[in-house]
Parts: sequence; structure tokens; C-alpha cells
Amino acid sequence: MSEVMNVAEIFGKNVFNETVMRERLPKSVFKKMKKTIEDGAELDPSIADVVAHAMKDWAIERGATHYTHWFQPLTGVTAEKHDSFISAPDAEGKVIMEFSGKELIKGEPDASSFPSGGLRATFEARGYTAWDCTSPAFLREDACGVTLCIPTAFCSYTGEALDQKTPLLRSMQAIDEQSLRILRLFGNTTAKRVCPSVGPEQEYFIVDRQKYLQRKDLIYTGRTLFGAMPPKGQELDDHYFGAIRERIGAYMKAVNEELWKLGVTAKTQHNEVAPAQHELAPIYDQANLAVDHNQMVMETLKKVAGRQGLTCLLHEKPFAGVNGSGKHNNWSLTSDDGVNLLNPGDTPHENIQFLLVLACILKAVDTHADLLRESAADIGNDHRLGANEAPPAIISVFLGEQLEDVIDQLCSTGEATHSKSGGTLKTGVATLPDLDKDATDRNRTSPFAFTGNKFEFRMVGSSDSIAPANVVLNTIVAEAFKEAADELEKADDFDTAVHDMIKKLFRDHKRIIFNGNGYSDAWVEEAGRRGLPNIRSMVEAIPALTTDKAVKLYESFGVFTKAELESRAEVEYEAYGKMINIEARTMIDMAGKQIIPAVIKYTTQLAGSLGAVKAACPEADTSVQAELLTETSALLSDMKVALAALIDITEEAAGVEGAETQAHVYHEKVVPAMAALRAPADKLEMIVDKDLWPFPSYGDLMFEV
Repeated sequence: MSEVMNVAEIFGKNVFNETVMRERLPKSVFKKMKKTIEDGAELDPSIADVVAHAMKDWAIERGATHYTHWFQPLTGVTAEKHDSFISAPDAEGKVIMEFSGKELIKGEPDASSFPSGGLRATFEARGYTAWDCTSPAFLREDACGVTLCIPTAFCSYTGEALDQKTPLLRSMQAIDEQSLRILRLFGNTTAKRVCPSVGPEQEYFIVDRQKYLQRKDLIYTGRTLFGAMPPKGQELDDHYFGAIRERIGAYMKAVNEELWKLGVTAKTQHNEVAPAQHELAPIYDQANLAVDHNQMVMETLKKVAGRQGLTCLLHEKPFAGVNGSGKHNNWSLTSDDGVNLLNPGDTPHENIQFLLVLACILKAVDTHADLLRESAADIGNDHRLGANEAPPAIISVFLGEQLEDVIDQLCSTGEATHSKSGGTLKTGVATLPDLDKDATDRNRTSPFAFTGNKFEFRMVGSSDSIAPANVVLNTIVAEAFKEAADELEKADDFDTAVHDMIKKLFRDHKRIIFNGNGYSDAWVEEAGRRGLPNIRSMVEAIPALTTDKAVKLYESFGVFTKAELESRAEVEYEAYGKMINIEARTMIDMAGKQIIPAVIKYTTQLAGSLGAVKAACPEADTSVQAELLTETSALLSDMKVALAALIDITEEAAGVEGAETQAHVYHEKVVPAMAALRAPADKLEMIVDKDLWPFPSYGDLMFEV
């Protein structure tokens, strides 16, 4: 029997949260901190030393020796530099443990060593990390000991954002201000703040670490660059929600314990559709906390796996032919007086505030579909979107039967007089209770689906930060709210004006609504007729960042400057080129040093066997050996030709000047050349003796864990 865990006792024990602050800070200091956190008030610098002293004492009591400013640069992972609490020894040689308000508030990492898209050069190295007091400090326990981690934003010496958090916080300010204007129009005078709430579902694969270490492609790129499908994949759907294996259960338990100590509300765990694929989902939190917590989740998933002889794969498509992994970003807007702006109520046709909010969101998504698509663009997602349970690359909105019916009423007659109800689901079994049905079904093929009181943006990749998606959602909806409020605040007859606006917005942007099968070829054709963009790759998506429309949007709300947008586009082009270059060179290495030698050994043995049989028994039928030898030799020749072509094209791409041009060369030439090399190699895997094949197969990785 495993040790009993008391979740209530351990939850948040490693977090410098409100309870700890109330106990350790003077009442006046605590009130100022709480006001900053809850009301968005400016931080009072005079309290920094007091908070730093209390934070240091709390951390040291729990074994901390170092502190770090924990931030999220444009690398896709977090960054940190550890400093110990010790200062110069006193006259008696005794060490003093100190931590000042200045050290709490500001750090100074080397900004030129992180991706900046040209905003920082090697000779312009200064950058700053600034304490985000709205996200609580926490203690991390690992091989380094206990470290006090202080969530921070990261900007350059000249003030540009070099991270994921700074624009997110800016976008939260924008949506807060404009949402309050909408609430005031409907007579709400009690709300002081509106905050985007986010709940990111995290999918991941788990494989045995020893098998992982035998595959260079997994080590260097996070995905399999070669691999034939095993006889059984996910066809039977028996893994989805299936009984959790003992080894995985122990892993999940350890992950939960780590996360609960950090105050992360890990709520749901289950097997996903693909073999060796799983999911973890938290309870909703305000957007910047959700972003921080999701980074903690990804770090914890990888760290705990390593301790238990496992490896966590967060790549969007670690195995071709089965489900990829995403991160469903559930987004809603909630006021501090408890109003969810996306709650339609029982009769949404009568809920005018909700209908205006919904109409504005449809307008925002339709107008800026390219930006929303770009926010989910990363290298791994190119393999995932539109394949095996992932949404297509076309942005559309699923609303369901109830809301679509209300919109149809408004657009056709100008009035909505009723809302469809869910009714009762009868099971037909006397001992089972009748169930209340929701008013509409769900649609797993939709990239942006309304699911009752929130929107689920299903495009975000499993390894990616959720910050960019939420920056886009916050900002585009803030724009739509602003335009609505600007008009309605001047209206002589508000009721008529808001009614007319809702009708117009629904009519103008109805094309973005699609409740059907997003996987079908018919939808691709229909989306084209509607004029909806179909942006299939990361390279095609990046230009959305720097359009005049995007620059105007972001600059008007102070979320990004034009220079910051251009720098991020440059960073993404560079990242794409570098990653495809790594993948191509890994394929070259594996093909040349592992696969081809193994196939040669196999053909040599086969040829020897053929000769030996003929010598021993000239009358024997050796057609099988001869056919295998011919087929294998032909595939080996194809592979050698494809390998030579990939080597040449990769060298050509590496010499191209300009990040954008180079990214296009990698996408248009190198990626197809990689596919051409993989095709004969995967066929050879199905022929060559397993004992000779140089690394574990898909079956070994997915079923032997």
C-alpha cells in the first residue's frame, strides 16, 4: 500500500502566498501588497525591503540557500541565475544571510545571450528582470537544493519586452480596462477589475528512458525522425481513459505531489488516445498565473520522469501516425465581483450583455484570425494541426446549436424570442437516473469552441508557452470591446443601439461560425469560399505579426511596439531555421552512421545465406532470399540517393542569408528532402532483422513503458 498523502496539508506549502504574507508581514505592508496584487495598483517601493526580509526568512527556514529571478525568455523554456543569500562574512568570520528589496525587485541577466530578434547585440548586453508580485514566489526542491524562485518579467536596457510575460501583463491591462467599460454600460458599478481566466490542458507522452537514450532523434529534436508504425496503434481506442498502468500511476502521483506543493491546482489526469500519451489539467486561474503554472507543469513533468527512469516527450508530434499532443487553452473573462462575461445563462436570447460580448469575440476572431493562428505556430505544430484529433489550421468558431439558433433568429428576423434547452437524457435503464442534457453537443474538430462559459482554443502546441495565445485573445477582444463601447457610450437610446450593434456584428462575422466536421475536405473548400485563411505552416503564419493591422492593434493598446513585433518575427524565423537544421543533420547522422550500416550488415548476411543455401542444395528454392535481397538493396540505394540530396540541400540552406529567406528554404526544400529520406528507411525497418535495427521501434517506445 502506498503512503497516504494529505493534499490539504501539502498544497501551497512551497508558495509565498497570501496566507504566508499575512502571517509574516506587518499589517500595513500586507495591505499595500494585497492592493497591488488585487487592484493592479503600482507597487510601493518603500515596502520592498520588508517583503524581501520576510521572504528570505521564510525560504531559509525551509532550507533555501539560493534565490533566482525566474523568467520566460523567447527560448520556449524558463531561465534563471542562482545567487546565494550569503554576503561578506562579519569581523568574526561568520557568514551573514541577506536579501534586499533591490535584489527582490530587479535583476540583471545578459540580454544579448537570449533571442531578441536584433533588439540586443553582443555589445549591448544589459537587460533587466522585474519582480511580478502578482505571481507568488515559490520554493523549488531539486538536486540544487532548495531555491527561492521569484517570477519576473524580462526587458532590455531600452525597455523592449524580451519575454513572454511582459506583453501578457500589458494585454491583461487592456482587456481589464475595456471589459469594465462594457460592464458599466449595463449598469455594473461594483466590478473594479476584469481578469482573463485560463485553464490549459497539458498533453504529453511518456517513454522508458533507456529506450529514449538509444534514439538520437528523440535526444536532439524531441521527436522520432524515423519509424514505422507497429501492428497496433490507437485504432481500438482502448488506451483513451483506460486503466492507468502502475508505472505511470506512480509517476503521476509524484508529479501531483510536486505541483500541489507549488500551489498548482493539478485536477485531472488520464490516458489520452495514443499509446503512451497522457493528460494533466489544472483548475482555472488568472492568465499570468496560469502561464507561470503551465511552465512549472512542463518542468515538473520532465524532472519527475527523469527521476523515475522515464522521459517525458512534450513535442507536438513525437510519433508519426498517431495523435499529436496539444494544450487546450480554455479562456474566459471574470470580474472581481463574480461575473463571468461568457456565461450565457439559461436564456441567452434575453442576456443582452452576453450577446454583445459574444458578438465582439466573433468579430475579434474573424478580424484577426491570422494572428490567432500565428499564436499557435511552432515547428512541432506543423506536423500536428489537421492530423489525428488536432484541429485544422483554419480558424473557425464552434458555438453549438443553442447559440447558433439565437444568432439565426437575430440575423433573419431581427429578434431572438427563444433559446433551445437541453432537455432530459433518458438512459432506458430503470436503475439509472435521468440526466439533464446540455443545450448543445461538443465539437472536438473546432480550433475555437464555445464550451458553456468559456472558449477552448485547441490549437496551442504541447511544448509551447500559452502566453502568446492569451496575449492575442486579450488584445483582439479588448479592441472589439473598445470599438463597441466607443459607439454605445455616445448612443442616445442605448437599448436600440446595442440591439442593432449585436445584429450587425453577427451578420458581418457569421462566416467564422462553423459547427460541422473540421476534418473534412468539404470544410476546407467551404472555408475557401467564405474567405477564411488556411495557414498551413509556421513559416506562412509568421508574417501576421508585422502587418499594418497587427502593428496598429498592438500599439494602440501598448502591448507591443512595431520594433518588438518585428523582433519576434525575426526570432521565430531564426528558431524555425535552426530547428529544421538540427532535425536534418540528426537524420543525416542517424542514416549514415546507424541505419545504412545496419542494412548493409543485413544484406551481407542475406547474401551469405543465399550463397550457402545454393552451395549446399543447388536444387533448393532461394527465391525468397533473392527477392528480399533485391528489395532491400533497391531501398538502400534509394536511401543513399536521398541522403546525398539531404546533405546538399541542408548545406545550401545553411548558407542562405537572412532569417526569413532561410526559413523559407528550410521549409520548401529541406523538409521535403527529409521526408524523402525517411520513406525508404521506414520501409527497411519492416524488412531488416530486429536484432540488427540500430534503435528501438515505435512499438518498443509506445507499448513497453
